[in-house]
Amino acid sequence: MIVIKIGGSEGIDYEAVCGDVAQLVREGQRVVLVHGGSHLTNQVALALGHPPQFVTSPSGYTSRLTDRATLEIFEMVYCGQVNKNIVERLQRRGVNAVGLSGLDGRLWQGSRKAVIKVVENGRTRLIRDNLTGRVEQVNTALLTGLLHNGFVPVLTPPAISYDGEAMNVDGDRAAAATAVALGATELLILSNVPGLLRHFPDESSLIRQLAADEIESVAQSHAQGRMRIKLLGAQEALQGGVRHVILGDARGERPVLRALDGVGTVIG
Repeated sequence: MIVIKIGGSEGIDYEAVCGDVAQLVREGQRVVLVHGGSHLTNQVALALGHPPQFVTSPSGYTSRLTDRATLEIFEMVYCGQVNKNIVERLQRRGVNAVGLSGLDGRLWQGSRKAVIKVVENGRTRLIRDNLTGRVEQVNTALLTGLLHNGFVPVLTPPAISYDGEAMNVDGDRAAAATAVALGATELLILSNVPGLLRHFPDESSLIRQLAADEIESVAQSHAQGRMRIKLLGAQEALQGGVRHVILGDARGERPVLRALDGVGTVIG
């Protein structure tokens, strides 16, 4: 069992990713795909006159500020255009893909954060009414039923709170929770960089191997921007029993197969 998270930044080669997934499925591998959509969401939000806003927590993690209007744009892009585009690409290759959000069947469920702390101009303040949370439960019965019957799940945020509200969740951590719940052996986190870079954005400074007990220190010393949350997801996956996490490059040819061959940053 492999869980693959595809980022939503500019430059992702979805055609190549879907081609690799189709090959794995033909070879009998069970695959779950999780995707983002941040770049397109930002573009649509700007076009609709509701520009994206991002906040940074005191621990240095960056996330999207999510009010109701932002969540509706998020759902339109993630659950609509991006999800169905990936499903279509897989179907064209003979893969019987099913696109679902974390809302559907309470696939991803968790607690919504009533209040978040953010740092602005060196000062900490509280934000309420931010529609974000964290995946705490995965509907494995739904996923295993699909997999058992030959479907490939294509999953995307948002998730659902215990009170039945849609909430934005981090896709990397949701993928990690999914990998743990399904007992996956590998979690691939593919984005628009080769992996963890020692000197970002110098791509020649790729860190090729990372032990699980090095994640926290390296996250503080080398990880920039969204890479910190990817490392947190990797840590959660390994702690939950996933054997390896590979941070790989979703640009260019054979992105999934190259990651499975150890090209990128192999953690664990």
